[in-house]
Amino acid sequence: MRILIQKMAQATRTALTAGCLCCLCCLFSSCSETSGEEDEYANWQQRNEVYFASLADSLSKDPTKWRRIKNFSLDPNTEGKATDYIYVKTIAPGGDSESPVFTDSVRISYQGRIIPTTNYPQGKVFDGTVYGTYSMATNATTRMKLSTLVVGMETALQHMHRGDYWRVYIPQEMGYGNRDQTSSGIPPYSVLIFDLTLVDFSPAGQAMPAWSARQKEWID
Repeated sequence: MRILIQKMAQATRTALTAGCLCCLCCLFSSCSETSGEEDEYANWQQRNEVYFASLADSLSKDPTKWRRIKNFSLDPNTEGKATDYIYVKTIAPGGDSESPVFTDSVRISYQGRIIPTTNYPQGKVFDGTVYGTYSMATNATTRMKLSTLVVGMETALQHMHRGDYWRVYIPQEMGYGNRDQTSSGIPPYSVLIFDLTLVDFSPAGQAMPAWSARQKEWID
């Protein structure tokens, strides 16, 4: 009888332990599913490919504001594959006629983000010189060598003029590709979206005047 009671107690403890483990598994599973952390970038590569492909519709609907520009390092006289191009939308045109070349330094104002997600319907911002709303009255600027940027940005800037404000859409092949940039907020295979203003540019080794965003003028 004592042995039977011991066996029954042991079986009860085993059942309770299994039940607790099951509850814990359900709890963790539920937390994972409801937190959205894993779902935020689910099927990320496919979603980015679909998003980028949809930009062709924007170009066909409004070709006066949208452009498709081929990777500057490829032959401009031949048709490439879809991801050999960036898409740009002109938000505000500049008044200059010159464009920088690959070896120039550029002064730009920008904000970079990825495609919209559940928690970031406008796209999560990963970098930029913007304070609050994008405005050249409040944005900071930064100077850098054009040749140090991702290929998509290098391509866009070589077609921009001083004062141009563009929204630039860059396929992952001309951005960071499958490299893990999650520490910067950029998952692999991400389309990069930049609000970008070309403030000024100069040849390598030539000084460039500073820019006062507040005064909207050059500082000698």
